[in-house]
Amino acid sequence: MNDQHDHGALGDAEYAEFMELAAEEGFDVEDVEGAISEAGHGPLPVLAVVGRPNVGKSTLVNRIIGRREAVVEDKPGVTRDRVTYEAEWAGRRFKVVDTGGWEQDVLGIDASVAAQAEYAIEAADAVVFVVDAKVGATDTDEAVVKLLRRAGKPVVLCANKVDGQSGEADAASLWSLGLGQPHPVSSLHGRGTGDMLDAVLEALPEAPEQTFGGAALGGPRRIALIGRPNVGKSSLLNKVAKEDRVVVNELAGTTRDPVDELIELGGVTWKFVDTAGIRKKVHLQQGADYYASLRTAAAVEKAEVAVILIDTTETISVQDQRIITMAVEAGRAIVIAYNKWDELDEERRYYLEREIETEMQQVAWAPRVNVSALTGRHMEKLVPAIETALAGWETRVPTGRLNAFLGEVVAAHPHPIRGGKQPRILFGTQAGSKPPRFVLFASGFLEHGYRRFIERRLREEFGFEGTPIHISVRVREKRGAQHKKK
Repeated sequence: MNDQHDHGALGDAEYAEFMELAAEEGFDVEDVEGAISEAGHGPLPVLAVVGRPNVGKSTLVNRIIGRREAVVEDKPGVTRDRVTYEAEWAGRRFKVVDTGGWEQDVLGIDASVAAQAEYAIEAADAVVFVVDAKVGATDTDEAVVKLLRRAGKPVVLCANKVDGQSGEADAASLWSLGLGQPHPVSSLHGRGTGDMLDAVLEALPEAPEQTFGGAALGGPRRIALIGRPNVGKSSLLNKVAKEDRVVVNELAGTTRDPVDELIELGGVTWKFVDTAGIRKKVHLQQGADYYASLRTAAAVEKAEVAVILIDTTETISVQDQRIITMAVEAGRAIVIAYNKWDELDEERRYYLEREIETEMQQVAWAPRVNVSALTGRHMEKLVPAIETALAGWETRVPTGRLNAFLGEVVAAHPHPIRGGKQPRILFGTQAGSKPPRFVLFASGFLEHGYRRFIERRLREEFGFEGTPIHISVRVREKRGAQHKKK
């Protein structure tokens, strides 16, 4: 690891001073460096797992992420709502996109596998291509190979279902695909996955190619328009672009692929990514709808700001909240746009405000605009809201100022006493931004409610409007325990 990673967002002098403080308080230097490095990471590189149905993609994803999160059933094509997971191997962290859920649909198997692979490849920095070694390479596999060649992304070939020596020969025959060495793996039993992951780390860049804050590269900032089907995303994009570029249809869910649009607003060029709406219960869907939610996840991954559209004429639903959670978990700046505002009568407006208070609590910090995509009402308020959210997303508090603030907060509102002990926040630092990530060092475990209180006070003091905040806490080990560790 080079120093730049270990420092997170801290400058050299600030870092040295901080490490001195940590040593004085009895923290293990390596532990502190690890905490800052972990919280200070930029966007993680993305690995896509692709292959035709029933080759064991979801089982492999479970192996890689080390927990049974992807739903696996014996029926081909069963996967759950989430498509991206965080994983770690040999001290390096990356994201995994599982495309196991979108297998068959009206297009026929070959077309759907191709479309699913195409989406995943586009979103990824490297690809694991899973082939069933027992069956050997099929025509569908060959079609995916062509896509992979065209995309030019690094590929690791995984020959799955190799359970013993006899399967090694089957795996070797996959050299014929022309993708280099096949890695024999049994994702069910874990055989060979370590070697395959070593190859993955070689293929993945240290950090993703597209450095965030496209502004630094002189490119336009990226905005994803997300929301459930028929909420008016395409109409909004058309209104913003001042012409009908996106198919708008009363039929919910007519948008399938994201359309990237460079649009000038308020004298600035922005890149808008319009996405297909997310449907309910992904694994009950036809392929095309699951594909839409994969595309939404990809658009959020690529964006810096998510503008989440809510249809105010309908009750705020679990689906709306799921979409919000997706954007918050991805750590993007967030703006909530309440659409069709001009269609509300007094009574609906009253109930809507109550719903916003109760259902939208998790993003009470996000700028809110009431718009009408159809008539263009209040559209001019969208850009200032996006700029506010981006500013919050990029804010960084210097360590000295943060610790003076933490000292005041802890003195005024100490942590409740638990089991005769009173844990204290000793000091902290902001190790990263986009979104702001804080590491707090404490003398004991901090309860969830107290962490929430600290987040609220951070927002009151430093703004952070329109951005999720990530707080991790490291607890000082008892000094005796450190010696035992050695």
